[in-house]
Amino acid sequence: MSEVAVAGRPAVWRGWLGTEPRTAAARPDVRRALQLGLAAIWLLDGVLQYQPFMYTKAFGQMLAGTAAGNPSAIARPINWDATLVEHHLVLINTIFATLQLLLGLGIAFRPTVRFALAVSIAWSIGVWWFGEGLGGILNGVASPLNGAPGAVIIYALIAVLLWPADRDLSAPFVAARAVGAHVARALWLVLWLSLAYFALTPDNRAPQALNGMIAGMESGQPGWLSAIDRGAASLVANQGLAASIALAVALAVIAVGVFLPTPVAKAALVLAIVVSLVIWVVGEGFGMILAGGATDPNSGPLLVLLALAYWPFKAVSPSTGAASVLSANAAGELAR
Repeated sequence: MSEVAVAGRPAVWRGWLGTEPRTAAARPDVRRALQLGLAAIWLLDGVLQYQPFMYTKAFGQMLAGTAAGNPSAIARPINWDATLVEHHLVLINTIFATLQLLLGLGIAFRPTVRFALAVSIAWSIGVWWFGEGLGGILNGVASPLNGAPGAVIIYALIAVLLWPADRDLSAPFVAARAVGAHVARALWLVLWLSLAYFALTPDNRAPQALNGMIAGMESGQPGWLSAIDRGAASLVANQGLAASIALAVALAVIAVGVFLPTPVAKAALVLAIVVSLVIWVVGEGFGMILAGGATDPNSGPLLVLLALAYWPFKAVSPSTGAASVLSANAAGELAR
């Protein structure tokens, strides 16, 4: 141990003086930054769940509304859950809100990040069923503009991709570190192609479908946002089919973009971020947060966070990573 420490002394002194070469270990931890972004969204969810609106019967009715049009095997448990919430509203909603706050804090706190991410995956799957009716994918109302395939299932996907483990030390982007590049790209492809599919379903390509969906976001919104919604709704009036095709093509390009060379992949990711923000502003009205009654910011911010997790960076070889770890360990020995 002493030999390692002595050998490492010059490197440690260079590090203190700021002259040591920048290694992989010294690079900003992008995955940790994205985890903190996910934590912030969970904290926002918890705060929104504490709104007075959530302590009224309207919350239970909102849950029950997600059962409409779903198969009975999906709808019956949703109705049971909605009834249970209505009968014990204060207790259950407080538990929901507190749990989401704890998830955000748990992900933000390094020692509990694994446990919090694991719980968030289980919680997201439950809420996707009982709170979102599987995002409307089985009842024909799912659309990229209303949060399909369900915002909360994207929480679970991001938690998996940001899991603090390194299966692939030479991963080309953050999302590949825990599951490998092939699996990460496959998950991206499935998500964005499903959005392209939902954009082309009969209910979404009807002449006035997108117009009605966007116009429905005006209620309760600030004047400036209502004006944006009115302008967007007017733009796609009687153009449901053309707008749906254009949106589906953009989503399909995004889906395959991560399989292409780095410059093209980056362009596709920029497109993903732009489309996600447009969806969030025009289609989701900032998740209806400004109108009151929202339980989360919807899918827009999550899709942006997801795109950032796929941003390509220069891969570091496993040998370089191992050398960096040894250097860090030697520095730790000296510090003690």
